[in-house]
Amino acid sequence: MLVQVRGIVEAIGKDWVRLDLNGWVIQACVPPSVLARARVGEPLTLHTTLVARMEGHGLVLTLYGFAEEDERELFEQLLTVNGVGPRAALALLGLSAPTLRAAIAQEQVDVLRRAPGIGPKTARAIILHLKDRIRVLPAPGVPVPRADDTEIIAALTALGYSVVEAQAALAHVPPDPNLPLEEKIRIALRYFARPTR
Repeated sequence: MLVQVRGIVEAIGKDWVRLDLNGWVIQACVPPSVLARARVGEPLTLHTTLVARMEGHGLVLTLYGFAEEDERELFEQLLTVNGVGPRAALALLGLSAPTLRAAIAQEQVDVLRRAPGIGPKTARAIILHLKDRIRVLPAPGVPVPRADDTEIIAALTALGYSVVEAQAALAHVPPDPNLPLEEKIRIALRYFARPTR
């Protein structure tokens, strides 16, 4: 079982990173938390899970990588819910693991529905299936989700950026509660103006 990889970032895509592991190059689908910290030419550690699925007449293996062990564990728990595949689970992790755990524990359907592709039926199924199994962890060093996050993501997606891109930009916005929403959006937009990674 492949549970962790360390390598040098060779390339970064919309929802993936490619790592050079001493001559072996792997590509992993990743959530925004990884995209926010990945830099080409720099080392990166991923907590991984390998998902196998039948496609056509063959077996397709896809590697998923996460910044923290907790994200990987939550991803695997989400895959046990009927109707939640890897793409939906990855989209849900765009909300951040602490936010996702709290939303499930507190039965907040509206929070889960913020993830692309998650409707009310799927959100309720996730809550029903996982609410008694989910651990709500204290998250030292992880910022508390900000009230403006949804508005910032909505503004960026309205400008044509994908949700994944918007979430990566959001990770660069300081958590200052006194900063006006408009300024936070300007800071997030600067993320896209920087040189390519």
